[in-house]
Amino acid sequence: MPSQQKQYEYLEHTADVKFLAYGKTLEEVFENSALAMFNVMIDTRKISGELVKDVFLKSPDLESLIVDWLSEHLYLFEVDEIVFSKFYVDRIRKENCEYSITSRASGEKFYPKSHPFETEIKAVTYNQLKVEKIEDGWKVQVVLDI
Repeated sequence: MPSQQKQYEYLEHTADVKFLAYGKTLEEVFENSALAMFNVMIDTRKISGELVKDVFLKSPDLESLIVDWLSEHLYLFEVDEIVFSKFYVDRIRKENCEYSITSRASGEKFYPKSHPFETEIKAVTYNQLKVEKIEDGWKVQVVLDI
């Protein structure tokens, strides 16, 4: 990992948003991926944590799990109009040839006047997706369709 402080970084991409997220654990890299995604849309530093949503998902592999998990948070933003700023992954487990994630996100109701919207994300993609174990933790590369 480039530095212990770095949670994520944005990479150049012609039409979409591409980022790398880092974490010492698989759980932490998922948390930092969600934070990177929401910071594309809105400044998460200005969001309180008054609303909490629990998310539990199962997927056949880690790549599908990260796409499904990020997509679920994007869905909660679009349908329930909640902007998230904090993500806590309790655990990611592999059982019976599939992965599960138990997590919680906190944020607040989206109000256009108090939350300047920066970029609309249409979808989380499998394009150039990577979930990698690295020397001192984990790294995830994600491309968001904007």
